Amino acid sequence: MIYLDNAGTTKISAKAKEAMMPFFDEIYGNASSLHMAGQIAKEHLESARTKIAKAINAEPSEVYFTSGGTESDNWAISTACKFGALKGKKHIVTSAIEHHAVLHVLDEMKKQGFKVTYLPVYENGIVRVEDVKKAITPETCLVTIMFANNEIGTIQPIEEIGKICAESGVIFHSDAVQAVGHVKVDVKTLKVNMLSMSGHKFHGPKGVGALYVKKGTPLFNFIHGGAQEQNRRAGTENLAGIVGMSVALEEAVEEIESTSKKLTELRDLLLTELSKIEHSKINGDKVKRLPNNFNMCFEGIEGESLLLLLSDAGVCASSGSACTSGSLDPSHVLLALGLPHEVAHGSLRLTLSRYTTKEEILTTIKEVKRVVELLRKMSPVWDSLQKGGKHVI
Repeated sequence: MIYLDNAGTTKISAKAKEAMMPFFDEIYGNASSLHMAGQIAKEHLESARTKIAKAINAEPSEVYFTSGGTESDNWAISTACKFGALKGKKHIVTSAIEHHAVLHVLDEMKKQGFKVTYLPVYENGIVRVEDVKKAITPETCLVTIMFANNEIGTIQPIEEIGKICAESGVIFHSDAVQAVGHVKVDVKTLKVNMLSMSGHKFHGPKGVGALYVKKGTPLFNFIHGGAQEQNRRAGTENLAGIVGMSVALEEAVEEIESTSKKLTELRDLLLTELSKIEHSKINGDKVKRLPNNFNMCFEGIEGESLLLLLSDAGVCASSGSACTSGSLDPSHVLLALGLPHEVAHGSLRLTLSRYTTKEEILTTIKEVKRVVELLRKMSPVWDSLQKGGKHVI
């Protein structure tokens, strides 16, 4: 099996897995307990917090553990909006290509009287800094722009946006779930107030994440109960998961340059070879994107069929099309790039990891070419295009 859906989730690293094992049957105390077992657990909890803080150039007290990226996004947005409402500010600025963990929370905020400005990303999938500046008003309480897109991998100008928000006195949150562990993330340089991450995106375990909150940024309780996470997020900490995430992130950051070089070469090999397929199109900027992300549309085919046939051939991939989730609508991200529905439906996302080999990429290239050709032979749409129809790409 060739696994190329690493934006969805990653294989846990051997180091992270090994580091977690003692916390299931040896160091199993509750970190909130005052006895020896509890205090030993507490020491490991804070050691993990320190590792994660170091990886993003934060202070340990600025790192709050969560169940993952979705919770971190929800917490950041809801708390910024609550603070904004207290000051009479109920306007939010975001992008049209955010993850649903952000977009769906914003939908809830709109029900509470907030107004949301959705910035365009244009054909290259990148937000323009000047658009952010123009969108901020005296009523703006939050700007939330993702660091890197989960579908097309484009990296946003977070540092420049952070400066604008700092100058305007507006809270700035970034969903960095796809970026942390893959590209350098320095919260001080970026000038973000809050930043979300999730362990299973960089070879850590599932079900654990973190929210960075800059000192001085207001943070309201999200889950009520105990006094965990500085009285801000109740619930016994998932110590095994937290330790695994910290080790995985430490490992990813140590290897980030070598891994990035390797994955960029493999990604560009995909780009070069699959671009040879006629009437195909790379989605998103070719340079300002994650080193492990490849996304392309093929005219005249449907994404779900492409995925199923690739899976039969042993290649695990994903699509920008939401067909597999029960919706007939294509990806909101691809539509935001200006692609027509019929083209956006024929998309393919391949996301690599440090375990991906060149041999696997060469096999994938061969299989994608074969499957696209097969589907086009069966496609009445492609047949119509070949007989004089107007090609879009």
